[in-house]
Amino acid sequence: MEPSSGATALEQLLRPLPRSLTAELASALINLRADSDIQTRYDELAEKRTEGSLTMAEQDELEGIVRANTLLGLLQAEARSVLDRGNSG
Repeated sequence: MEPSSGATALEQLLRPLPRSLTAELASALINLRADSDIQTRYDELAEKRTEGSLTMAEQDELEGIVRANTLLGLLQAEARSVLDRGNSG
């Protein structure tokens, strides 16, 4: 199955989400943030990458953090959309 209109597989996977997302869960998703340990680790890895001293394992770890943050951003966008529709209806 090919993505339609340039949509990524992740976007297609998340498309049904608004149908089952409650206002309570949407609010919780919007307020979700990385804890200070993860943010500190991200900052350390980003600094090492800038310095050119990142190991392959650290590169994988950094990419994992970035992927998780991207997914969270997409979920939060969907959650905002759900709440916006609920407030305008």
